[in-house]
Amino acid sequence: MTWTARPHRCGGRQLALHDRRFRTDRLGTWNLRWLPVCSSTEISLAEWLQDEPNLVRPRAVVARRQRRGVGQRGRHWQSPTGGVWLSAAMPWPGQSVTAAGLLGLAVALELSNRLERQGVPVRIKWPNDLLVEGRKLAGVLPRLVHRGPQLRLVRCGIGLNVMNTVPIGAIALRELLPRSDASVEIWVGELLLSLERSLQLLAGSSAWLQLVEDRLWSDQVSSSDDGPSWTIDGLSPSGGLLLRRGQQRTEWIRWP
Repeated sequence: MTWTARPHRCGGRQLALHDRRFRTDRLGTWNLRWLPVCSSTEISLAEWLQDEPNLVRPRAVVARRQRRGVGQRGRHWQSPTGGVWLSAAMPWPGQSVTAAGLLGLAVALELSNRLERQGVPVRIKWPNDLLVEGRKLAGVLPRLVHRGPQLRLVRCGIGLNVMNTVPIGAIALRELLPRSDASVEIWVGELLLSLERSLQLLAGSSAWLQLVEDRLWSDQVSSSDDGPSWTIDGLSPSGGLLLRRGQQRTEWIRWP
């Protein structure tokens, strides 16, 4: 892994930790900026891409704390010290736009795999949240960046509760893992590995969507029409949520 000379306090320690922990799961070459605090890692990443638009290898911005983190639909994401708040950009030249549209689910699956290796029982709340015992552990926010009609790169923001305090309805890894396994530095590496593995998934067939279906958080979902709940029938090839209610059939491509 390579590190850029931007403000950070633990780049050398992080690199040494990766060398020890990820002996079999090797990370590729990343440019990483580790910030003590920022408004939003998404904003910091966007500024980096504007200053240096030639994305030869993947980049990530990690902050110890965000002042104005953003989740789905522009909601405020609490981002205190002790969590992993990361935004990444990865090249996507000449590859399938359809596959890129599945990025959020692919990252959710790969991060679930990393967590399950540590004994954390994860469920995926479509389209991009990870739950443990019905409480939110992580959120994934994918984006596609185009230049004209061409897809230039894919971006992904991830928030993972590790040692931080969490709001009602959320959970942190400190409640689930021994302290030695619930460190920010360890889970930065796990997230970067998840991002790399997700790109490998997207380069192949979509058979892995069945693994996402197996981890879905529920078999029922309610909508805003005040009618009966919908039964979840699975996922479409494009990652939409297939629903059934009596003789009705529908597909959600985003949360209504």
